[in-house]
Amino acid sequence: MGITHAGHAATQAVSLQQHVDLSASIEHGLDLSSFDTSAGGVWLPIRPTPTPGNENLFDESSAKEGGWKGLAGLLEALTPNIDTSAPLTSSQITDRISAMLDHGQNHEALNIIERRQAQLNEQGSIGTDVQLLFLRGRALSALGRHNEAISTYLNMTTLYPELPEPWNNLASEYVKQGKLDMAVDALTMALKAAPNYATAQANLGEVQLMLAQRSFAEAARLGARNAAARASETSSVLKH
Repeated sequence: MGITHAGHAATQAVSLQQHVDLSASIEHGLDLSSFDTSAGGVWLPIRPTPTPGNENLFDESSAKEGGWKGLAGLLEALTPNIDTSAPLTSSQITDRISAMLDHGQNHEALNIIERRQAQLNEQGSIGTDVQLLFLRGRALSALGRHNEAISTYLNMTTLYPELPEPWNNLASEYVKQGKLDMAVDALTMALKAAPNYATAQANLGEVQLMLAQRSFAEAARLGARNAAARASETSSVLKH
């Protein structure tokens, strides 16, 4: 099946590899010199998960239904193997949501994400939970809500341009819509943020092959010699 791009020949459809979390960037440490505070972003560093008993992120004594206890009930029902009797840290919550997405619990994960964001808003938290926003993009994409996923990733690239993963996943969304040139631009930005980002580099190669296949197919339509064979060869590479 090909992706039809307005004004161009059909292009072999290939899914790019999406990144599933921001752990690599966060654990490696980021160069925040390019962080755009003027765009309204607030950088919230993710701290290591504390040893149980040392610190609670939530105060159960003041929690209301719909707050921590309501969220904990949802998490317990969906992932019963982990004890939620004690408040979970921010990183533990996002890890749980990520695992839900990995297992295809996309509707449930988005529900948790929205409940968690409402909880943070109720607490008067300043800034954005970066991991939570990234997981929202993943959930929306998995549910086929690609325009909303694109909006989420675009928002992240504005607030946190130094993070390469949103650029990568934005490119994946563009490819699904046949917007190959925009995908190249997004992957170029990902590699500008992190030159050694292997996933983005591999994805850029895939998109360049798609562009080559599209060009050969168009050349064949116009009568160029051997272009059809080259289009077929490129398509074969993409299938593998």
